[in-house]
Amino acid sequence: MENPYLSQIKSLLEADLNPLKLEIIDNSHLHRGHASNTYGGGHYQVILQAEAFNGLNAIQRHRLVYKTLQSLLDSKEIHALQIEAKDSNGC
Repeated sequence: MENPYLSQIKSLLEADLNPLKLEIIDNSHLHRGHASNTYGGGHYQVILQAEAFNGLNAIQRHRLVYKTLQSLLDSKEIHALQIEAKDSNGC
């Protein structure tokens, strides 16, 4: 069964950051039953490359991603988020 939040994550990131490359991995199955994940929020990894990250350090890049996905974080649909954010040069 396809996770409906994958398409939401993808849509939000594409709309706000216009990534050159985007990969979203659902790692939720690795965390089932953890005490901190009792409400069922997903564990995701996003790997993206975007011009929006040019000139920004890692913390600033992560803040942009968190800001973009804030609604899903607030609603607890995302429990954990691992981010790999590269600029347009792949750095």
